[in-house]
Amino acid sequence: MNDLGIKRKILDKIKEYDKIILVRHTRPDGDAVGSTKGLQAILRASFPEKTVLLLNEDYADYTAFLGAEDAPIPDEEYAGALVLALDTGTADRLSNKKTGLAREIVKIDHHIEDKPYGDLCWIEEHRSSTCEMIVDFYDSFREELKLPREAAEALFVGMVTDSGRFRYRETSGDTLRMAAILLETGIDTDRIYAQLYLEDFASVKREADILRSVKMTPNGVCYLYISLKMQEKYGMTSEQASNTVNTMDKIKGSMIWIAFIENKNAATGEESIRVRLRSRFVEVQPLACNYRGGGHACAAGATVYNRKEVRALLADADRLLGDFKAQNPDCL
Repeated sequence: MNDLGIKRKILDKIKEYDKIILVRHTRPDGDAVGSTKGLQAILRASFPEKTVLLLNEDYADYTAFLGAEDAPIPDEEYAGALVLALDTGTADRLSNKKTGLAREIVKIDHHIEDKPYGDLCWIEEHRSSTCEMIVDFYDSFREELKLPREAAEALFVGMVTDSGRFRYRETSGDTLRMAAILLETGIDTDRIYAQLYLEDFASVKREADILRSVKMTPNGVCYLYISLKMQEKYGMTSEQASNTVNTMDKIKGSMIWIAFIENKNAATGEESIRVRLRSRFVEVQPLACNYRGGGHACAAGATVYNRKEVRALLADADRLLGDFKAQNPDCL
């Protein structure tokens, strides 16, 4: 089935239901928040007679300017509802654990599919973001859907963050054409960029201190280890700790950079180490899959549970980068 066919099936499915629940992945990024909030606003404007809810169990502080999500509903209200699961590769990463109570699940995603789920799926791995897909969905059915400004703002946030401000390899002509559709609604990009990227002085000082902890493997893999003690010292949220991976993307000769972030589950007390992998040219998604993770070719995540696994992952990454450099000596 071509993409127009699957998009039409999804729109028909949306029209079929009176109650629609949007969900995304846990520890959400801009794309997860933007795609769900953007699609919610499109559906509410297009079908005001429907109940369209955004229900999740965690939130992202840095996208709070887009507005709040909906309050939880009783379990029985899921019955007869359609769930739209966005930007979530595997069901175990959904931030709403009650999706199984709904009648059907539609999955819309741009991640490499590892563990399929959902009754109906639209997956385009080449897309820069799920938000790009949602704009395309709107564009395919302009005569039936409305794009309010609040939807355009949320979708632009997801597109700009997941594409690295339109720098990553997945950025295509279609990406920029979809962005143009959003800009034509009159969104305030100055405000959006200020909300996303301005930092207070304490954050800048913290980043400078953390950069002193960056290490490099023999073949040039740069990495940071952010312990719970360090997070406490600097008053870092889990979100801020995870974003430290972006501080290493400017180092010449380092085409793989990794942040290891210690985590402790507040409910269970279980400790783990979240791994954020980024790369230039080199595909790190297969490496992430070997350590309980997945994602995109050059932006992936994984989980390890002790320093021994940290060392093993670093050794694998170092070999991967060494092999790549041997075969591609001209890459920076």
